Amino acid sequence: MNNNPTTAPESTPTLTDDAAALLQDLVRIDSVNPGLVPGAAGEAVIASFTASWLEARGFTITRLEAAPGRPSIVAVAPGTGHGRNLMFNGHLDTVTLAGYDGEPLEPRIEDGRMYGRGTFDMKAGIAAMMVAAAAAAALPHRGDIILALVADEEFASAGTEEVLRHFTADAAIVSEPTHEDIVVAHRGFAWFEVTIHGVAAHGSRPDLGVDAIAKAGRFLTGIDDLAMALKDGPAHPILGTGNIHASVIRGGEEISSYPAQCTVSLERRTIPGETADTVEAELKEILDAIAAADPDFRYTLTRGLERHPFEVPTEEPLVQTVLAAAEAVTGTAPVLRGEPFWTDASLMLEAGIPGLLFGVDGGGAHAATEWIELASLDRITRILAQAATKYCN
Repeated sequence: MNNNPTTAPESTPTLTDDAAALLQDLVRIDSVNPGLVPGAAGEAVIASFTASWLEARGFTITRLEAAPGRPSIVAVAPGTGHGRNLMFNGHLDTVTLAGYDGEPLEPRIEDGRMYGRGTFDMKAGIAAMMVAAAAAAALPHRGDIILALVADEEFASAGTEEVLRHFTADAAIVSEPTHEDIVVAHRGFAWFEVTIHGVAAHGSRPDLGVDAIAKAGRFLTGIDDLAMALKDGPAHPILGTGNIHASVIRGGEEISSYPAQCTVSLERRTIPGETADTVEAELKEILDAIAAADPDFRYTLTRGLERHPFEVPTEEPLVQTVLAAAEAVTGTAPVLRGEPFWTDASLMLEAGIPGLLFGVDGGGAHAATEWIELASLDRITRILAQAATKYCN
């Protein structure tokens, strides 16, 4: 593949489809993630809708469905060759409809905003990518234009993992909502469980029992000390410092007994240079120091899920392409920044696909009221179309 293609004649893509109208159609489709809400609708209906929409505009469709009822759609507009291949990535699933203020599946437009579940996170991004990709694909393009519309991002990211087993690209844009900033870095995370072992006994027999919950208190104090040390420690220039917190604690059987064990579930948010290995070393240092001072302190440390931090250099060709396209559309260069949360961009980078996050302005992700700015949706769509046209040529 030629990653340094000769210059192609410049064309400006024309948006022949209305991203706002498409977004209304997407919001009306229930796509709540069943990993979050057992029995929820999932992505099957919205996947079929997007596949039909894109197929009607000349894209070749692949439906990936390793988990039955949880499909992801990959749509490809093949290039003529000797260009760079660009992947758009976005998730079709949403969080729960429960607790939403109003009718979550009936998009409401008021004062230049659209309200509804998934408008911000991230069906506006899906609509912008679809319309932008269709506009760019209608022009001559050397590289492939690829849309990966994935399942399960809100729970386990199984959709992007499945896509990456079958498809690759030279770069990727994840159109998560970024308030029209370009996100070039975000933190990762590592999950751990620490089980403190005591000895069960009747509450009247302290000579026989060892209180695992009380012993766990010493460990929790150590976690609080670590959290403060991280806050004051070395910082990443974009992302700042990592952090740690105790998420869930479980222990004991009944009020009249000494608890035999207490399990603390932890989440450690990581910055580049930090991994599950470095986090495990931090935790063992705390635990071993307590054990050295207390012969009755015994523990088991268990690793859970790890997701790596994400970072691409600002000189990456795609970053510079989106910067130029945004400035051409809006007259202003967008902010380059990081995010504290994790996204599928990390999985793509691990698969050799550098990328960035770039999406609409709005608010209310996972909240009782969710909305986007319609003018922002129009700008993002135009920028994505122009960026795809330039990058793929």
